[in-house]
Amino acid sequence: MSEKTPKLRAALDGIPTYKPGRPAASDGPVAYKLSSNENPYPPLPGVLERAVEAAGAFNRYPDMACTGLMAELAERFSVPVEHLATGTGSVGVAQQLVQATAGPGDEVIYAWRSFEAYPIVTQVSGATSVKVPLTSGEVHDLDAMLAAITDRTRLIFVCNPNNPTGTVVRRAELEAFLDRVPDGILVVLDEAYREFIRDPEVPDGVDLYRDRPNVCVLRTFSKAYGLAGLRIGFAVAHEPVAAALRKTAVPFGVSQLAQEAAVASLRSEAALLERVDALVAERTRVVAALAAQGWELPPSEANFVWLRLGERAGE
Repeated sequence: MSEKTPKLRAALDGIPTYKPGRPAASDGPVAYKLSSNENPYPPLPGVLERAVEAAGAFNRYPDMACTGLMAELAERFSVPVEHLATGTGSVGVAQQLVQATAGPGDEVIYAWRSFEAYPIVTQVSGATSVKVPLTSGEVHDLDAMLAAITDRTRLIFVCNPNNPTGTVVRRAELEAFLDRVPDGILVVLDEAYREFIRDPEVPDGVDLYRDRPNVCVLRTFSKAYGLAGLRIGFAVAHEPVAAALRKTAVPFGVSQLAQEAAVASLRSEAALLERVDALVAERTRVVAALAAQGWELPPSEANFVWLRLGERAGE
């Protein structure tokens, strides 16, 4: 090897590579890819047309401020535009949050198993992951997460519904948890699958953020809205946090095509709800069929179910 080989950060050696869902087999019986929790439906009505129109301006940089989308989201959630920030999917915003809050010597707490990107975005920033095992029911152990807090803790992820188990944290326990988190620690409620929740006891994170300056809510257009290929998500947070997200964002990271598609998707609410209801009905059917076969499943409030396969999961 040449002596001119560049030296990379040694910390990268310990960072796991994100593994996307395995593609469906291209031969043999018809196969369906389930591992990425994608929406099986095409774009919502009017979305493709608006995206095609935006594609005609690929020679121009996108609106870096996402002005139209921010205005639409501000109205939808009744929040100031200053409390919003966008990114390349909710995972992109999650990485921005870690970059804004944690560095070498700092700690980021999250449940495990949970979203596979959490350890990656944490270690890329040089921070230390603190993984807190789920309960025997595959639910966040909020008491154990509180016990894991130290003077080095900077951020806590709560994935609700949890990916990959589909389980949820309900209002009473989540509010009690938030009330006990010390000042100065950011709690990120990752609600990528929020639209699929039917349990009335699960709170809307945006309601919790309103009077809690240390709470940030993540949402995405990848799942219910079916824009996974366009990479667009957003955060709702009080202005100091939202401002930090804008500082850590990749310049022009969200394409104009993605912005226009997201706006059109938000304006197709009736069709969205109809599709989500259909997916929830399918979830109910699949759970019942698996239970009839003898599988023990944790209750899912997402668009997927969790099978306890252990080491066989990679087969």
